[in-house]
Parts: sequence; structure tokens; C-alpha cells
Amino acid sequence: MKINSDSSLVLQKFFGNNQTLIQASSPGRMDVMGGIADYSGSMVLQMPIKEKAIVTIGIRNYNQLHIKSLDIQTNNEVYIDLDELPLEYEQARLYLQNIDGGDWASYIIGVYLVLSNEKKVNLGGLDILIDSNVPVGKGVSSSAAIEVATLKAMTELFSINLAATDLPKFAQKAENLVVGAPCGLMDQLASFFGENNKLLPILCQPDKIHNLVEIPENLYFVGIDSGVRHSVGGASYGEVRTAAFMGYSIIAQKSGIPKERIQELSNDEIPFNGFLSNISPSMFESNFARSLNSMYGKDFIHDFGGITDQLSTIKADVFYNINACTQHPIYENHRVTTFLELLKNLSEANYSAILPIMGELMYQSHESYNKCGLGNEMTDKIVSMARKKGYDSGIYGAKITGGGSGGTVCLMVYGEKGLNASKELFANYQKQTNQSSLVFFE
Repeated sequence: MKINSDSSLVLQKFFGNNQTLIQASSPGRMDVMGGIADYSGSMVLQMPIKEKAIVTIGIRNYNQLHIKSLDIQTNNEVYIDLDELPLEYEQARLYLQNIDGGDWASYIIGVYLVLSNEKKVNLGGLDILIDSNVPVGKGVSSSAAIEVATLKAMTELFSINLAATDLPKFAQKAENLVVGAPCGLMDQLASFFGENNKLLPILCQPDKIHNLVEIPENLYFVGIDSGVRHSVGGASYGEVRTAAFMGYSIIAQKSGIPKERIQELSNDEIPFNGFLSNISPSMFESNFARSLNSMYGKDFIHDFGGITDQLSTIKADVFYNINACTQHPIYENHRVTTFLELLKNLSEANYSAILPIMGELMYQSHESYNKCGLGNEMTDKIVSMARKKGYDSGIYGAKITGGGSGGTVCLMVYGEKGLNASKELFANYQKQTNQSSLVFFE
């Protein structure tokens, strides 16, 4: 949307008096079910949170990007000479690593480069102001919110039309190739397509958006921040992702694909269309589970060659938990689809029978994260506190969200009783841990 001339003092100080400004916003998201199974083709259920990123953009007279974030205390203003910025993604990533503020600015510069390159347009110099209250490192997609909002503002400013899911895909490409974080597409899709009081089902193969599902009356999903910073770029997330694709490679070869060809063939030519989540749990257990042994990267390379995921790197001296990381998306897809069907059939008349089953699916998902190595003692504590309160309190389920290894825990609660119990849990958690935590309500 356009910004009127009577905009805030902050905007007036940052932009020129006669600049035409475009502003766009996009929310963070909470992962209710699905999480790290997105890169393996699972169904996921996502919900926007009230916190959002607001990006305001105006055309700059110089061939330069001037970017400022109101949410960062130091190095919060960056100037990028576009004559010096590499157009190739890998070179741009290395360039941004060596400038002050390049770490956070790479999300904005990344989408600028992707939009320029993919649409073959010269965007020129821009003034870009970021104002986001989506907290960083809490597992609620602060980066996707900024990327999507920035792209929305840029495409409106330059009247660039994008088809269907192109905008989220461009945002993901920026994070993968310029920022260097191997995230799936789930976060960007959720930030772009999510709607309040609804769950967004996405079949991540890679971007099949299903109809939004109304959250039934009196059912709430509450996020409690563990106080432990989550990072999708962390080594554990990358290793879990790599291990899942190692497992897929073993399964594909057991299904008849020569290891020399595993990286050459398209998804149409390899088993299960390249997605672990297309394998049923029973088929996995009967045909493949016993073939998946944990091993060092160097042994996998020797025995099985490569993997199909271009964002994963097999490290020779890392020991990979292949079985658990392969099993997770297979079972998670089954859990998510079951959870979704139960949700669609939930009513006041049957909630006491259905909600415990849905909650159990959330608890199973949480434990599966732990088996993969993406758990954390603080998120475990919140889940344990939720389980201890039990159904009588109105709390029916809890699980770690997003990429794991800290971040936020999602609670499923029913009625005012459940909301009050979750608030009490949150207060007790803060008191016991001295964490400066946050709570995210639906």
C-alpha cells in the first residue's frame, strides 16, 4: 500500500520529502505440525501469529541500497554500492559476510538480487526501512516475514506481477543461496498465504497449497518461547537434513537406482518422486528401516555416493543418525494428515474424545524431534509441564516447532480453562528458569 504524506516521524526522517513510498507487511508463523519434514515433502500445518514485519521502500537517486532496521541495536544501517555488489548468489553471500551488518541485511539484499535476476529487471537504488516485531531466534520465522514483506513492497513499487507461489519461492531462494540457510519453503509460504484464525495446510512437494482450515471455536494454539535461540543455519539442523537425504539415497538404491545415477535423475524418475514423505510408515518398516544404519559421512560416500539435495553437504567426519532422521518425515506426514482430518471433524460434542488423540500426535512429533537430535532441555521442560497439567487443565498437546534446537513450543489448549492453564504454565516456566521468554497467542 502507498504511504500518505502524514506518515510517522520515523519515516519522515529516513525518506525524502518527495519520495513515493510503498509499504507492505507479512506475519511470522507458528508451526503447529510438520516442521522439519517440509524438505522431505510432508504435509505441514502453519498458523500466522500477530507479530509481523513491516517494510517501507522508496526509490533512491543513487545506485545504492540504503537499508535500516529499527529492531537492531548496533550496525543497524547499511549502504550497499550496487556497482560493487556481485550478481551471482554465492559471490554475493561471501561479499555480504565481510561487511558490517551484512548478516541481517543479506535477507533484504538477497530478495533484491533474486527478484532482479529471476525477472530480468533493473531495480536500481532503493531506500528500505525495516520495522519488525517478529522476534529473532524464536522459531517463528522472523526471516521469512522480512523476506516476504520486502518482496511484496518491491513488486508493488515496480508493478511486477508474480504467478501463484513465485514470491515465496523467490524468498526461499534468497535465504538458501544468499543468506546460506538451508530452509524449506514452508515458512515463506505460510507468511504469504496464512490467514488469522485458520491453519494453512501445505503439501511441500514443493508448494501445494490446500484450502485453509478454520480453527474450531474454543480451540487455541499457544506458542511459548523457551528462551533458547533457534537457528535454521545451525549445524544440527543441517546435519539432520543431510541425514534424511542420505536415508532417501539408500532407499532409492535399495529400490533399484544405481548410486552413480542418484544425482542425475529427476524426481519423476526416482522412487516416491524424491520425497520420503510419500513412503507409508508400514512400507518403511517392512522394506527399508533395517537397511538404514548410522554412519560417518566418509563411509556413506564410499558405500552410497551422493544425495539428491543440493543444499546439503556430507561432511566426512560427521556421524549421521540416518535411521531417525529418515523415519521422522515418514511418520510425521502420517501424523499431520491424521491430525488434520481429526481437526476437520472436531465439534463440541466429540472434543473430549478427539483432542487427546490430536495431542498425542503432537507429543509423538516432539519426541521424534528429540530422536533426530533437534531437541533441547528447555523445550522438553515446557512439554513436560504441559503433559503434567493434563487434559483436565484444558491443555491437550505440546511440541517443539519449526527447526527445533530451542525456539518455541506450540501448545494446543481448549476453552478459557486451557488458556488460563497455558498462562499459568508460562508464568511458572519463567519463574523456574529466569528466562526472558515470550508467549504467542493465536
